[in-house]
Amino acid sequence: MNVLIVGPQGAGKGTQAKRIAEEYDIPHVATGDLYREHIAAETELGKLVEPYLREGKLVPDEVTIPMVKSEIIERGENGFVLDGYPRNLAQAEALDDMLEEIDRPLSIILLLELDDAVARARMLERARHDDTPEVIDRRLAGYHETTEPIVEHYLATGKLVKVHAERTIDEVWGEISDALEQVQARA
Repeated sequence: MNVLIVGPQGAGKGTQAKRIAEEYDIPHVATGDLYREHIAAETELGKLVEPYLREGKLVPDEVTIPMVKSEIIERGENGFVLDGYPRNLAQAEALDDMLEEIDRPLSIILLLELDDAVARARMLERARHDDTPEVIDRRLAGYHETTEPIVEHYLATGKLVKVHAERTIDEVWGEISDALEQVQARA
């Protein structure tokens, strides 16, 4: 099962993606985690992406796309859950092309929908060093401007499922689990 999970920061994408990965025994490919691992390891990639993350900006496609492709090829042979990418229409199209090239099409796209006020409060609670109010506001504005347009792109596939992310973790999981079971039943 090849799962894409999208939604604003604070919607619980990482939490739910980890649970999907555990339940279905597939790797969780999280671009934010990969970036932070590279920053912590002081790799060349880490030095390149750190200023973007610190300022709440998107890392350029020419950096992100090869990193995601490498992770999916190396770890996603039996499926994957992708979290934090794509963030714009160009990335969505590049992801589609890349997945077609390696013959691993998306099975389902989960859209976690969440109000900005709830997203902002959740991000402030998680207390990550890069979650300042200014950066959070930039991220949410960026989500609405650049990431929301991919929803239309994925609606056209017939594989997009909207999930009400303002509820508890377990309630959101119940909705996701039902959607994943329907995908498996069709496979």
